[in-house]
Amino acid sequence: MRWALFSKLHTQERTQDMSANRTGLLGKKIGMTQMFTPQGDRIGVTVVHVGNCFVIGKRTVEKDGYSAVQVGYGEKPLRLCNKAELGLYSKLGIKPVRLIREFRLEPKLVETLEVGKPVPPSVIFKPLTFVDVCGQSKGKGFQGVIKRHHMRASVDSHGSHEFFRHGGSIGCRLTPGRVHKGKRMTGHMGDDRVTVESIALIEVKDTEGLLVLRGSVPGGNNGYLTIRNSVKLPGKAVRLTEAEQDQKKRSAGAKKPAAAAKKK
Repeated sequence: MRWALFSKLHTQERTQDMSANRTGLLGKKIGMTQMFTPQGDRIGVTVVHVGNCFVIGKRTVEKDGYSAVQVGYGEKPLRLCNKAELGLYSKLGIKPVRLIREFRLEPKLVETLEVGKPVPPSVIFKPLTFVDVCGQSKGKGFQGVIKRHHMRASVDSHGSHEFFRHGGSIGCRLTPGRVHKGKRMTGHMGDDRVTVESIALIEVKDTEGLLVLRGSVPGGNNGYLTIRNSVKLPGKAVRLTEAEQDQKKRSAGAKKPAAAAKKK
């Protein structure tokens, strides 16, 4: 019974892992701007450059035990490349790339991609869909508990001084006689690997190699990003504005004007 339950759970995990194989590309954050929807609403968008993505290598089930594709982005100076990298890129006939990531894909999808060829953004992404963006967040340096953990400040009244933004007590000498692990205290803030899920992809521009995403993404300008198709909302259409939905709610909830009372 236990073995049957374990095998069932293991099969479910493998199925979930296979379904989580998503295509994606590498890119660089250019910056934020604004655009207007057909309804006239202004929305903030982030422009990401993904035009220099090349297929560096493939992984097959027969040779490596799994199927995946290696994607490279950006340009790397020759002085920073070793002989092995120079030999690889010379065989591929491309310039050295700055960043390399591996995406696990289905064997059928891996066969459609050619090694040494660029990947057009429109092949991987479709406009008005959702994507997941992963990047390195901005570093905030050493911060206190109020900014780092959103704790409440001390009372700023008569008689209070010198401890308005302090962390306060952190333990007790009786029990447990030490500070608990994971105690929220001052320390380094930011500069973490952050993934933001279900970001709306507004436009895909092949000629410029750009993606226009709604809202903000992790990291600062010129930061490297990994963009994948959404895992929670795969294939779901994006609404640029909620004006239509709000209009439907208002029309559905609007009450008819009461009839005037008849005069006797």
